[in-house]
Amino acid sequence: MLYLYHKEAAKPQLTLTGDEHRYIFKVRRHKVDDTLYLRNLEDGMLHRYAITYLDKKSVILELKASTTLEIKAKRNLHIGWCMIDPKNVEKVLPSLNEMGVEKITFFYCKRSQKSFTLDFKRLEKILLNSSQQSGRSEMMQLAQVEDLGTFLKVYPGAKMLNFSEKNFVSNTVFDTIVIGCEGGFDEEEVALFKPENIVGFDTPLVLRSESAACAVAAKTLL
Repeated sequence: MLYLYHKEAAKPQLTLTGDEHRYIFKVRRHKVDDTLYLRNLEDGMLHRYAITYLDKKSVILELKASTTLEIKAKRNLHIGWCMIDPKNVEKVLPSLNEMGVEKITFFYCKRSQKSFTLDFKRLEKILLNSSQQSGRSEMMQLAQVEDLGTFLKVYPGAKMLNFSEKNFVSNTVFDTIVIGCEGGFDEEEVALFKPENIVGFDTPLVLRSESAACAVAAKTLL
């Protein structure tokens, strides 16, 4: 873990209890005068604290220095993602976060199962843990809109990830792309995009939705 998240990081003094205390006291086995680095994931700064007091219930930290240190991908990538099984989203979300995806907007496609719903609080917790491990200095943004048409009204320049024999992800520049659910997009959804705005992978293999999301992120950001 490269830093500890705390929403009030930057304050002159902090008191840690609960899970944060257990991590310091039982997992990392820190002691008085040890140094800890904290972020609030809002100001782009890394805050260096010293442990001034520690017992079995709480830890008191004193701020020693704050440094501007933004850790993020060199490019921006926004994924518009047709709703899939939330369990599959949760499995790959840490990987997408570590690769530097800036934002994911979920929406229902015509082939999405309408029974699927996302627990955004759970997803944010996953992102917090991933960010602490990877060093990322800003939280990935999460959003949800009604459908693909609504998404395109806000992001009209988006590309569609689908099957293409000419336009490949590896040689196309974009900052927003939509990815289908299991079964892909239907004809009406494909018709919303000009042929030049539909891109694919240079492979005969068919990827699952979550595999495609990771592949797009890797080829675009790494």
